[in-house]
Amino acid sequence: MGSAEVRAGVTLTNLDKPLFDGAEATKRDLVDYLEAVGDRMVRHLRDRPLSVLRVRPGQQPFMQKNLPKFTPDWMHRVTVWAESSHREVTYALCDDVRTLLWFGNQRAVEYHPTLLLADRSQGPTHLILDLDPPPDQPFRQAVLAAKLIREALAGDGLAGAVKTSGAKGVHVFVPLRPGLAIDDVAAATRAIAARAERLDPDLATTAFIVEDRGGRVFLDSTRAGGATVAAVYSPRIRPGTTVSFPVAWSDLDNITPKDFTVRTAVDQLGGRDPWTEEMPEPQDLPADLVAEGHTIPIARVQAMHEGKRRARARRENPEPES
Repeated sequence: MGSAEVRAGVTLTNLDKPLFDGAEATKRDLVDYLEAVGDRMVRHLRDRPLSVLRVRPGQQPFMQKNLPKFTPDWMHRVTVWAESSHREVTYALCDDVRTLLWFGNQRAVEYHPTLLLADRSQGPTHLILDLDPPPDQPFRQAVLAAKLIREALAGDGLAGAVKTSGAKGVHVFVPLRPGLAIDDVAAATRAIAARAERLDPDLATTAFIVEDRGGRVFLDSTRAGGATVAAVYSPRIRPGTTVSFPVAWSDLDNITPKDFTVRTAVDQLGGRDPWTEEMPEPQDLPADLVAEGHTIPIARVQAMHEGKRRARARRENPEPES
């Protein structure tokens, strides 16, 4: 074990161990990066229940929501009733760089905050679309899909900011005025995806079931309500340890996700926080968008019913054995 270091009051250990297979980075690279972007990253994580994706040597990455017993007392936290698992979950609130470095020392590579603040009465802070090209398609497809989303938004007087997901896709964030109902934001997200799909149905699809996508970019409108999304500047457990990076709309044609890694992103940022610079003012949701969205079924629910329908059809009409 290498000698321990202390930064921001956090004792850091094993800094020279590789982060994960294919990371092309050590734990030191991760911690250096988190320290360098810390203030900017915390600005976008503050007051949001945080889930992290950790990777231990020789193990599969795992998502950690509930804070472990050994979490220091100084860390801010919030306890939330989780309807899905019928238990209370105590989430971290990453309100300072010290918290970020503590997580880095725990080999937390990815940072996934909720769209709702700990004070849920404010409603969702952003409407988000996650554009996911099929595995065999180039990043260019996600860029073209992002332009469809931008056009659909502009058609209703809305504007958003765009970032790489750090994986192979793109996230579009539309900042919202406080106090909007979760159901209305979720509906508006579905409507924007549907409108973008109508602009170019050969390129993009809202089909939730993978085999129905036919090689098109998936316009994922399910990031609503209590959902999480990879934070801006968050590293990803991907080859080269890429990071989710904000891009000006005008630069989207000239970049790939691999351009931004824990080793290169800090230099590219300079002292700036482009996510704050590119983000428009908070907006209200147009009534026509919300109304249209409420006529569109919720993808996950629809997919569940469709899956059951298909299973039933297969049982009733089994294919003859070849």
